Amino acid sequence: MTSSRPSLGLSLFPIVILVLLLAADVLAFGEDSSYGSNQIALLLASGLTVAIGMWRGQNWASFEQKIKDTIGDAIGAILILLLIGALAGTWLVSGIIPTLIDVGLDVLSKEVFLPAACILCAAVSLATGSSWGTVGTVGVALIGIGQALGLSEGWIAGAIISGAYFGDKLSPLSDTTNLAPTVAGTDLFTHIRFMLWTTVPSIVIALIVFTMAGLGSNTDVADLGGAAMMQAELAKHFNLHWALFLVPVGVIVLIARRVAPVPALFLGVLGGALAAAIAQPALLATLAEDALGPALGLGPTRWGTAFTALMSAAALDTSIETGNPVVTDLLSAGGMKGMLNTVWLIICALTFGAVMGAAGFLERITDAILTAVKGTFSLVFGTAFSSVVFNIIAADQYIAIVVPGRMFREAYKQRGVAPQLLSRTLEDAGTVTSVLIPWNTCGVAQSGVLGVGVLAFAPYCVFNYVSPLMTLLVAAIGFKIPEPDPNVLTEDA
Repeated sequence: MTSSRPSLGLSLFPIVILVLLLAADVLAFGEDSSYGSNQIALLLASGLTVAIGMWRGQNWASFEQKIKDTIGDAIGAILILLLIGALAGTWLVSGIIPTLIDVGLDVLSKEVFLPAACILCAAVSLATGSSWGTVGTVGVALIGIGQALGLSEGWIAGAIISGAYFGDKLSPLSDTTNLAPTVAGTDLFTHIRFMLWTTVPSIVIALIVFTMAGLGSNTDVADLGGAAMMQAELAKHFNLHWALFLVPVGVIVLIARRVAPVPALFLGVLGGALAAAIAQPALLATLAEDALGPALGLGPTRWGTAFTALMSAAALDTSIETGNPVVTDLLSAGGMKGMLNTVWLIICALTFGAVMGAAGFLERITDAILTAVKGTFSLVFGTAFSSVVFNIIAADQYIAIVVPGRMFREAYKQRGVAPQLLSRTLEDAGTVTSVLIPWNTCGVAQSGVLGVGVLAFAPYCVFNYVSPLMTLLVAAIGFKIPEPDPNVLTEDA
């Protein structure tokens, strides 16, 4: 066989097999499918792709190099996930997360929690440019508060993610917000201004939905009593103090000042550890004994027990036993260890995307999409559809922005359509839908951080669904479509 251009049917075959395997996983394992079976499905589909490629004349070295390059590009994201795991552990034992929960229970009610959580996450993400950082810090605390109020974890996570992705999408500090106009050929602030026409209506619709959902969950006496009991349990095990807020505020300020996420989160881990050593010495002593026993560790000194407990919290599982099983569940963190399954799934997903690209299958699929493009609406639809498809098959939002951006940039230019329409569509469809896919790096990451399965929160991420639909609606009615460049001939005028 030769390595000639693959057919569309052959290019789609590994995707069909992957979808069937993933569907079988969901039927067999439910939300637990991401804890091993999905990884195997991705590797099986990857193996099938490699086998087809080698049958067509390619060698293993080309696939191996592509896998190395793709996973190498994701090392930064993997480090961020591991640091978020360590941060969750140290912020738990320091009392930062318990204090945030305690304050949240005082100021938030069931009726306003969902829209308030969405707005808070939107503000933090807009200021920091990081949906992952927002979910991994403010989002973790909000999950605890919402659960304490008796709300569904799916609704809570949906509100958190909707707000985080709204802010990320509009922030000039966001990597995807800078990437999309660069790929499309426009400037950053033109891109942001043009996105307002679809992004603001989308978040308004999401807030209306979250408000209506909150109003349907009225707070009763039992809820108030449960919240008060949880606050009593928190005060029993932690020294709660407003000064602990200095650590998360410091991390947010660092990210907002464009400090890279890895060093900013690392400093957040160190800040949480220092706060724990100062504010929670009795708790650390108990945790150190639970982890290693009284005869092990660095001895009974305050700093010896603190070191033992903090290293364990950052790296391993931490669970603080209380008299309330709900509070015990809230006061649990997995440390870096808790993120290893997420890392495993990301590596397997990126492997599948890499071998599909090395085999030429992704290019063949994109060419087929381009042939169906006619007018401006079909151009926008094709871009949005491609971004969603690449989020599914390549399992990475950056690929879902870069590849369709490169594919369609010339087509927009040939049709005289301004590049900001391309950049907006890439973000409206590529950035926000990544988190809805269980094996995509974003879906896996947010699920791992929040402790809520993608299938559990995906139906409630209102903004993430409305955003791509809004970009299609605006294109369909011809509202705010950039005027064609008269110096460029169009193919379908």
